[in-house]
Amino acid sequence: MTDVIEVRFKGNRKEFFSWPSAEPLALHDSVIVEVDRGQDLGRVSAVGPVAAKKCAGSCTGCSLASPHPLAPSPQSGEGEQGATSLHRILRRATADDTAVAEQLHQEEEDTRRRVMERVRSHTLPMKVSDAEWQWDRKKLTVYFTAEQRVDFRALVRDLATLFHTRIELRQIGARDEAKRLDGVGRCGRQYCCSSWLPELRPVSLALAKDQHLSLNPSQISGGCGRLLCCLRYEHDFYVQTRKRFPKEGRVLRTTVGAERVLAVDVFRETVTLRTDEGDTRVVSLEKLKGEVSGADA
Repeated sequence: MTDVIEVRFKGNRKEFFSWPSAEPLALHDSVIVEVDRGQDLGRVSAVGPVAAKKCAGSCTGCSLASPHPLAPSPQSGEGEQGATSLHRILRRATADDTAVAEQLHQEEEDTRRRVMERVRSHTLPMKVSDAEWQWDRKKLTVYFTAEQRVDFRALVRDLATLFHTRIELRQIGARDEAKRLDGVGRCGRQYCCSSWLPELRPVSLALAKDQHLSLNPSQISGGCGRLLCCLRYEHDFYVQTRKRFPKEGRVLRTTVGAERVLAVDVFRETVTLRTDEGDTRVVSLEKLKGEVSGADA
């Protein structure tokens, strides 16, 4: 049976491939894969049912992975992935193959600087973020950010002459740039988008408001300058947890008397209360529920 394998490349780029061999691949194995017009080297990042599920969820399905339950059936002449099989993993990479890849990675920073020089000579409004060589040197991909669309046709011809290979310029956003380049966030940990976050979903200020966070951009923005990704994936936790707490401004009748809820702390599970006389106190949520029940009784 042909297996679906997820393979990762530089900058957290991932693609799915078929592995027709009966000999199983393991996580982190280096492999040589078939790509458009050549071969590339990557590392196995998911195998078995996990890889098949991730593959089915990222496209309309193919002959090797179960179609996504919500994905439409591919129509005749539509959907390249839906109608055709995946590219293949050709073989395991040897030590020599890995050495070639390491040498290319060492050259990529110099390559990026040379590309930047040509960008300046063409006076193009773009920032070159990264350069990535294909393992067989048949393609060089240049990633860049720009505020608007850039006509880089002359630049592509210039770079093709300079590097004697096929050139692909790919414009990416600020969040995708942070995912490729990696870094440490304000929490002191590696960027979520570079380490484990499977996709970059939209993040809005409404999420910060729901979590009662400061709306100061400097406090809720990540290294990319955009709103923190954790505002999105932690949102459900805040919404579900806050349902256990009384709303701010609500007046409760406790054993002390009538008290207004000033603030809640979902992590410490405490509630700040104030009486009509202006006295404030902090009480645990469990104790508050007991007091409210006792007052009602």
